[in-house]
This record gives sequence, structure tokens and C-alpha cells, in this order.
Amino acid sequence: MEHTKIKTLGQLIKVGYQTKKIKDELRDNLRANIKDGKDSFPGVWGYEDSVIPELERAILSRHNINLLGLRGQAKTRLARLMVNLLDEWIPVVEGSEINDDPFLPMSRYAMEVVAEKGEDTPISWLHREDRFFEKLATPDVTVADLIGDVDPIKAANLKLSYADDRVIHFGMIPRANRCIFVINELPDLQARIQVSLFNILQEGDIQIRGFKLRLPLDLQFVFTANPEDYTNRGSIVTPLKDRIGSQILTHYPDDIETARKITEQESKLDPRQVETVYVPDLAKDLLEQISFEARESEYVDAKSGVSARTSITAFENLLSTAERRSLLNGGDHTMVRLSDFIGIIPAITGKIELVYEGEQEGADGVAGILIDDAVKTLFPNYFPKINKLERKDEETVYDELLHWFFQGEGIELMDDFTDEEYKRALDSIPALNQLIKDHQPEYPEQDVYFLKELLLWGLVSYKKLNKQRFTDGYEFKDLYSSFLKGI
Repeated sequence: MEHTKIKTLGQLIKVGYQTKKIKDELRDNLRANIKDGKDSFPGVWGYEDSVIPELERAILSRHNINLLGLRGQAKTRLARLMVNLLDEWIPVVEGSEINDDPFLPMSRYAMEVVAEKGEDTPISWLHREDRFFEKLATPDVTVADLIGDVDPIKAANLKLSYADDRVIHFGMIPRANRCIFVINELPDLQARIQVSLFNILQEGDIQIRGFKLRLPLDLQFVFTANPEDYTNRGSIVTPLKDRIGSQILTHYPDDIETARKITEQESKLDPRQVETVYVPDLAKDLLEQISFEARESEYVDAKSGVSARTSITAFENLLSTAERRSLLNGGDHTMVRLSDFIGIIPAITGKIELVYEGEQEGADGVAGILIDDAVKTLFPNYFPKINKLERKDEETVYDELLHWFFQGEGIELMDDFTDEEYKRALDSIPALNQLIKDHQPEYPEQDVYFLKELLLWGLVSYKKLNKQRFTDGYEFKDLYSSFLKGI
């Protein structure tokens, strides 16, 4: 029978419905997915050989789970995707506050209804999308919030004494019975509140204000936490850690290709941006490389981490920078330039925690350094490597280009250049065109101008040219021209 047609406990019994614990639901459906080769955690990239196998083992073991990792590592996303492993519908006693199983009623209300009506007990159906509860652990969370407390208003309205268990107002955890319950940032929960979870995790029951009340709750707990040395606000108390079945370490993407998938999937772009702004693949790689550089930077606090949201918001800002320029110039289409990366700095500065040396440089200064470091890292993938130490008078493939800058005034790339002005400025350097022809002859024509600009920025990062930022653009000049002119 269809779920909507089953309205009573008797009908459930007639169709042979078998009730299951939530951890058995998760386990059985995961087993089926693994057998069928179905991805249980779609849209999560980079964890295929690390986090996801461990998570699947924990679910098969019916464990409560702690996802431990730095910010922006998809911990909450993984927890939310576990909902897809639940049965689509489960029956509950109609009107129950705590999703009572009609076959195993726990609350006084449900037991009285089943005792009175028997097989005529009315039931309702709970969809799996409604079986996910989430609580952010903050220092002000109380035991009453999570477990429950005596409700004096209910006692007054029902004219009951405080000794009657019907005056109890259940907290979030009992109301999440037969559901997945996620507590984010577990170390931020006060130690005395963590202690209140001991019985729930080990024995599966709760106590409220001394009532002789045993509720064998059926819950799948998922906790998320940053490494303990990250926060000064607290840690997970040892007995609680001992009661959590599996602790799984998350991590950042290991390569640019994976990072790009995440950024492109999570970026919230206006369709008009996608249509009007062309983004070269190299620009996407460079954007991801900035986050990789930040995670290794001496200016950035490694314990804090650099969230995947850094690349996501930076990508959104990058397209918006190009879009704004196109709108100002009255154009319909444009392409991302390397000089547009000035627009991603606000997205970086709010996402990174600086150490003392970084504070000395300033957040904007560190963001600029990270962009330059990313350029320097990718540069050898496209052009001959520049050695740190070179013999005197040794010829290099860049000599003609450097000589052009030495002989001339350099070039300016203004932020508001039209696409035609931008291309004309870069095309005005014959040696630049020759280097592209010699070393990247097959490079896509529509991406060539970004590559030309990368070449200039790369020579700056290797201290072969000088780059100066003005209010409304960049100027590239010979490294020593300002000294020779006495400026």
C-alpha cells in the first residue's frame, strides 16, 4: 500500500511492516548503494579514497561519528548527505512530540494512545528530509536546550504538579528521536553540557530534572569539530570522545583539478555572468593555486586553515570584476584578465587568519603576495624556468623581452581598458608575442592574452621586471629604470 493510504497501526501490521533502528536503516541502504555502485555522497570531491571510505566503514559499524578538520572541509555537507541513506518514509504515532515508533512507543502520550486505541492508533508518515536536526554548539547552549526541562507554563495550563512527567518540555535531542542529529563545533560546547551527552551516547537514554524517566532514544549522532589546538574556547572532554565510535579526519583538496570542481560547483553565479564573462582555464588554475599558497604561507596561521570558501568567493569576485568593467565600457562580452585579480583581494582578506609577520605586512599586502606566489608557482608550467642564480652575461630566452623594457617606457594596463585597448597594449610588445609563439604555439587563441599577462607577472615575481600598482591600473617597467632616471 502507498504510505498515504496507511493511517492506522493495524494497517501497518497487516502489510507486514518491519520497524528498523536508524543506524540499521543507514547501514542497509549503504550496503545496497555499495553493491549497486551508487555514489552515496554525490558532489563531494577529493574524498573518494580517504574520508568517504572511512565514513562508510563507520556507518556499516553503526557508529556515532566525529568529523574532525579545519574550516571549509565539507564536514557539515557530509553529515547532511547522510539523510539520503535513510528510508524515504517512516511511520510515527500521530501527534507524538518525539516521533514515537508505533511498534515501540516511548513517551507517555504515545503509550497511552497505543494502550487505548490498539490497532486503531492513528499514524502519520515522516519523510527523510525532515529527519535531520542540526545545532551549532555555542557557550550559551544549556542542558534544557538539548535534553529538556520542566515547563511551568504547561504545568499551570494542565493543572499538574511538577512531579508529573507530563510537565516536561522535551529539548532538541528527544525531539530528534529516529533522526540524524548534528552538533557542529563540538569543542565550543561547555564541558558540563558535553557531560550531559554521556548517557545518550552510551545507554541511549536521558534524565530530566531527576524524573525517573527512561527514553531509549534512537539517534544517529554526527559531531563536527576543528582540531583541539585550533580553538582556545574549549575541547572535547575525554569521556565523550571515548563514547564516539569513529573519528574521521577531513582535509583540503590535494590538487588543483579537484579544487576547481569544488569551486565551480559551489559558486553562486548569475547566469548573465556566465554568458558574458569568459574565464580561461589558466585563470581558474591560478585562482585555486592562491589557496594552496595560503595554506603554506609563512604569513597565514596554518592551524586556522584556509577554507574552500576562499576560492569560491574569490571566483565570484573575479567574474564580477570583469563584468563591472564590461558594463562600464558598454560591452556585451569580456574575458577575465590577470589584472582583474585585484578584485579578489576582499574575498581573501576576510578568510585568512594572519600570524604576527602577516599582521606586519597587512591583510591586503599578504593577499597580493599570495597572488604573486601563485603566479610564480604556475609560471614554469608554461615557460622556461628562471634560475635563481645565473652566470654573468649568460643568455636567456627572456633577454629580448627584457631589453625591450630597458629601451622603452614599459606599458600600462589600466583597469578600465576595453578589450581592444587591452589586447593592443599586450600586442605592442613584439618579444612577448615571439615567446608565446616559441613556447606555447598550440595555446588556445582566446586564452593567449591571459598567458601573455602571466608571462609579465612571472618575470616580476622572479625579479626581472618591475610592477607597480596605481589607483586604476598596473604599470610594467624595466627593473632598474627608476634608478637610472634618478627617481
